Amino acid sequence: MPFSLTAEALEAADAEDDPGSLAAATRLRARFGPELAAAAASQVELRRLARAKFGDMANRMFFTRGGLEQASRPEVADYHAHRLAAEGVRRVVDFGCGIGADAMAFARAGLKVIAVELDPTTAAAATANLVGMAEVVCADAEVVAEQLLRTSDGVFCDPARRTSSGRVWRVEDFTPAWSFVLQLLDRIQPAAVKLGPALPHRLIPADVDAEWVSHRGDTVEVCLWGGPTSSGVRSAMILPDHRLVVPSQLPRLPVSDPKGYIYEPDGAVIRAGGIAMLGDSLNAALLDPSIAYLTSDQLTPTPYGTAFAIERVLPYDLKGMRSWVREADIGILEIKKRGLDVDPAQLRRQLRPSGPASATLILTRTPDGAKAIVAKRVGPGTPGGRVLMSD
Repeated sequence: MPFSLTAEALEAADAEDDPGSLAAATRLRARFGPELAAAAASQVELRRLARAKFGDMANRMFFTRGGLEQASRPEVADYHAHRLAAEGVRRVVDFGCGIGADAMAFARAGLKVIAVELDPTTAAAATANLVGMAEVVCADAEVVAEQLLRTSDGVFCDPARRTSSGRVWRVEDFTPAWSFVLQLLDRIQPAAVKLGPALPHRLIPADVDAEWVSHRGDTVEVCLWGGPTSSGVRSAMILPDHRLVVPSQLPRLPVSDPKGYIYEPDGAVIRAGGIAMLGDSLNAALLDPSIAYLTSDQLTPTPYGTAFAIERVLPYDLKGMRSWVREADIGILEIKKRGLDVDPAQLRRQLRPSGPASATLILTRTPDGAKAIVAKRVGPGTPGGRVLMSD
């Protein structure tokens, strides 16, 4: 795919309601020829998808589909850059730069950047996105690493976790190789490695800091930090500025029936192993020893989870839940579940919500068995309510 697209071709493709349609393709080919028309239509489609992640920046960027999927959100990339800068990094090598989202953030933070990408098409997109901001090298990171690392004082790596067949899950299938990633983390210089948030804890070296990052409610990554200041800390970072450090010795939480409130910990807190620490700070108990729901009689503001006021606790029974939906005139129904084998979409169809009211139904195990908890999302200052038990 060429990235020397003309502004005219891109503008014409963007004027189409559906650039990927046959009618649009016919019109674009007639004006620009088949190759340029296809490239322009593809870029416009990707830019429209990218707006959810990049906002208006997407209109000035170039993408590949895989590069867009793996690219860091701008706010997350800025966090990477500011943390590297705080470590004293001034010249960073970005291995596996993709379309250049993190490299752009490094440049915005005033760092000198060399961005390395193995795939030629993705490297071409990065080159177009990083004009005047960074040098892009299309090469195998493992081949050029020794040379480039001599001229840097920090390194960032985002191993490719997608192939032509789709997403890969095993670290053995990453590019660059997992052994190369571990070598980067073992360097004296600061190093950051961005990975998927489901990375097993057992794969994280003991002396490397691991930080699970959430942005706007989504747990987007775990970033491993190596170098002179790393000491094996595990933490959850809720952007922009809330960080929960998880101690090695955690408090033991009691287990309780539902009280006045349920807290659903943020995904980063769960991944970092910080549920007990969060629960202790909220004076909360677990609904089940192995489920990430907390319950408390108090409403305590926290950036590390979502609070729900419990309105009613129903038996986990289809007939009873359907009666409640009908009697309460529920039409908008959010269903959350943990620890129970249920398909929320199928259950919603079975419950037939059709009224004007809205509610959240939390399905979970409790000390008294499986329950369906009717709840409302709440914020700081919401008055407590009485819990109604239905048998």
